[in-house]
Amino acid sequence: MLKSPIQPHPLPRSPSVAIVGATGAVGTEMIACLERRNFPLSRLKLLASPRSAGRSSKFNGQNVHIDALDAFSLRDVDIALFSAGGAISIEFAKTAPRHAVVIDNSSAFRMEQHVPLIVPEVNIDQLARHSGIIANPSCVAIIAALPLWPLHCANPIQRVVATTYQAASGGGAALMEELRASTQAFLANQKFTPRVAPHDYAFNVFSHNTRVDPESGNNEEEIKVARELPKIMNAPNLRVGITCVRVPVLRAHTIAMTVEFEHPLTQLAQNRDLDHAESIV
Repeated sequence: MLKSPIQPHPLPRSPSVAIVGATGAVGTEMIACLERRNFPLSRLKLLASPRSAGRSSKFNGQNVHIDALDAFSLRDVDIALFSAGGAISIEFAKTAPRHAVVIDNSSAFRMEQHVPLIVPEVNIDQLARHSGIIANPSCVAIIAALPLWPLHCANPIQRVVATTYQAASGGGAALMEELRASTQAFLANQKFTPRVAPHDYAFNVFSHNTRVDPESGNNEEEIKVARELPKIMNAPNLRVGITCVRVPVLRAHTIAMTVEFEHPLTQLAQNRDLDHAESIV
């Protein structure tokens, strides 16, 4: 359990930034995002597993050396962006220096009481209420929250029933590569043994490749989204029923949602409430 929220240390105008998991699919996107946004950092530190140490990555036209993550890696960092899985986050994020802010992309801390679960367009007011760690929700929870939030502000949402069709990118670089390789093998009429996905991925659809809870029958992705949406939207009584499956595309998740509101929606009420919702966002 994390400690109660603390008064955050003010960050310098040009903070030093580390990316943990810099060689993965998400880490690579983080580097590109910092570059596109011209983020005013003083130094970029790239960290990964020992097997990736010694490589380099381009940032603003310069080669940045990739170091192996260890217990001392974050001591000179102001902001640490974690995208290396929950086990790494649990081991290293909690021991980060007190002055550092950790923004974690895993599920390790999302439901911790004193860790804000942030979608900026929805609950940016919670950003400063942290104990050194800020959690990033699951990709599906973020995508769902964006359209649901303005509607919820206009007419409280009671229940969401959703089905997701999730791309390989959500499983990282290894799953994306397996989709490419298995598709090539299928088209060449060659045998392919999956190593990352639990089933053949090419031209196939299957339950999200996370562990299935034997009691509820839900996979972990479904459980995560059902828990995260109420926290993000500050709606503890929100009921969420969701089915999450993998589809054989490289990028871009799709969600189909049916939404139940507290009050009936007439066409006139819809127009009025949506105008109000647009003014909120």
